[in-house]
Amino acid sequence: MDIPRNIDPRRRLLRRAAIGLGLLVAVVGVTVGLSRLEPAAPTVDRSTVWIDTVKRGSFVRQVRGAGTLVPEEIRWIPARTQGRVERILALPGSAVQADTLLLELSNPELELAVQEAESELEEAEAATSSLRVQLQSQVLTQEAATASAEAEAHQARLQAEANRELARNGLVPDLTLKLSEVRAAELDKRAAIEQRRLDIGAEAVQAQVHEQAAQVRRLRAARDLRRSQVASLQVRAGVEGVLQQVPVEVGQQVAPGANLARVAEPGRLKAEVRIPETQARDVEIGLPASIDTRNGLVPGHVTRIDPAAENGTVTVDVALDGPLPKGARPDLSVDGTIELQRLENVLHVGRPALGQEQSTVGLFRLEPDGVHASRLPVKLGRSSVNAIELVDGLKEGDQVVLSDMSAWDAYDRVRLD
Repeated sequence: MDIPRNIDPRRRLLRRAAIGLGLLVAVVGVTVGLSRLEPAAPTVDRSTVWIDTVKRGSFVRQVRGAGTLVPEEIRWIPARTQGRVERILALPGSAVQADTLLLELSNPELELAVQEAESELEEAEAATSSLRVQLQSQVLTQEAATASAEAEAHQARLQAEANRELARNGLVPDLTLKLSEVRAAELDKRAAIEQRRLDIGAEAVQAQVHEQAAQVRRLRAARDLRRSQVASLQVRAGVEGVLQQVPVEVGQQVAPGANLARVAEPGRLKAEVRIPETQARDVEIGLPASIDTRNGLVPGHVTRIDPAAENGTVTVDVALDGPLPKGARPDLSVDGTIELQRLENVLHVGRPALGQEQSTVGLFRLEPDGVHASRLPVKLGRSSVNAIELVDGLKEGDQVVLSDMSAWDAYDRVRLD
């Protein structure tokens, strides 16, 4: 038969309180312990990141930009007069000589102007011939008058000399002698006046002839200009090279000065490289460069730096010092690399995705286990195309993650699997 147990309610309450207190202490302990644990490092796929090793040694600073090959000498052929494009006789890409006919223009008004200029010139030349005959006749008349006056003056001087001898012998009165001397003096003055008139007339003739000749020269120059304008309707290359552009169409009206064609010498090319303006401040004339034509590398050197930036880039001209590879032609897209400086015994690493020169960035450095990477501040120095100088924060042999790790900015430690 069952015997009932007598349980003290007070002891039961104390036992339950002790169990609850133990559970509470255990929960608090676990919570404190968990709070002191570091958060688990997130996992990053190793194959998706770029890891590089810090090196010490020679460091070449370079800048790079895209560009094109352009001819060193380009000749734009402008329209010398207004006209209509009648025919296009050469297409872009054609080899041309200086006398190669490229286009034919037409301008009926200009052809009529040539005829008018020739007619005016003929009239002026005929007027010049007539004026020359007329002036020569006037000169001859004046020469005859001068000769007659000199002859009369000479006769009067002889008569006065004869009367002077007769008067000395008392054969003619003094009055007759004086009259003959006065007449001789008068005729001498008249002869001198006629001579002056002849001289002045000759000068006047020269002036009129020169004036008319100037008119003829002016009309001849106008006629020659019209003829040259008509001749310019036959548009020729003017230089030997390759025809690059013909920016007009048949039937198009062109104004004076409009570009009709572009001819370039294909064997003399240079590279125009566009360097980001933030990197162009260290570029100087004479620095060595290398041009990648996608079919070979050509050495060169910087010859010109554009003083102004356009769309965030600065145009740099690079003269090519080596032979061009096959397929090199104007307007070919190329990549240019300019060597800025060569440094020795410099600590450097590949250029981080988000690192700029002369700045401090956070990079993940691999730990000795090769699995985990911890973030640490790294001070960067001078940069190149694919590498950058390390000033502080890393040492030779360290391995760092150079890829964009902004997705893990909230973590100071990651795991690479």
